[in-house]
Amino acid sequence: MTLEVHDLGASVLVQDRGRRGWAHLGVPRSGALDAPAAALANRLVGNDEDAACLEVLLGGLGLSSDADIWTAVTGAPCRVEVDGRPREFGAAVRLRAGSTLRLGRPEAGLRSYVAVAGGIAVDAVLGSRSTDTLGRLGPAPVGLGDPLPVGRASGAPAAADTPRPPLPGPLRLFEGPRADRVAGDALDLLCRTSYTVSPDSDRIGLRLLGDPLPVERREELPSEGMVLGAVQVPPDGRPVVLLADHPPTGGYPVVAVVAEEDLWQCAQLRPGETVTFTSASRR
Repeated sequence: MTLEVHDLGASVLVQDRGRRGWAHLGVPRSGALDAPAAALANRLVGNDEDAACLEVLLGGLGLSSDADIWTAVTGAPCRVEVDGRPREFGAAVRLRAGSTLRLGRPEAGLRSYVAVAGGIAVDAVLGSRSTDTLGRLGPAPVGLGDPLPVGRASGAPAAADTPRPPLPGPLRLFEGPRADRVAGDALDLLCRTSYTVSPDSDRIGLRLLGDPLPVERREELPSEGMVLGAVQVPPDGRPVVLLADHPPTGGYPVVAVVAEEDLWQCAQLRPGETVTFTSASRR
């Protein structure tokens, strides 16, 4: 079974849960930025949660299948159509052979996820089908006219058994290993500052605009291992939350780390939107 891509928006990437365990070789985890949304889409069509799906930036995707197949769209809410007729968002939708599924521009958020029964069966690289935009590892970004192979369906479609995570709120923070590089209490300063999302944000990092943190420039730090959600502070003092395609090492101080359960919000924050933090012990 094969999908054919007729229309593209800003970006369409193949993503699963990522390639874990390769950071010691300089390979980022990658994987779906909004992991709960991707997992829900897979459950809706009867897939294992690690099946590969499509991460669609700002809608605009149009695709068809050469055989009947179950599909589901989750993540950033958008209009879902099959042959021009509205279909339900966040539910299993039957796509008949030759029919075209289309995604509109999201009402809010950035990234929607399209799962198909059997998963996107491109070749795995280091155990994952995820596209790594930093290291150029895994499948290339989906292009117009690309045929996408589909695996064999292994389960039946399901109702939405698990709701979305709680409504967006402040990102919870744990203290980072270099918090002492900030003149004052790093967590307190971060939690008292309101930031906005920079247009330069991407799958590598959520870059924030606002009052710079007073980072003390002592001796230069050696390159250190980075983790998903690390809040790194470059020389301009404006924090960057490292996301799925982040480099495995870096030389700027990590003053905090975002709780993993809150990272899905970073996938859906648009440039110009407000970001606030709270201590993980206060929420």
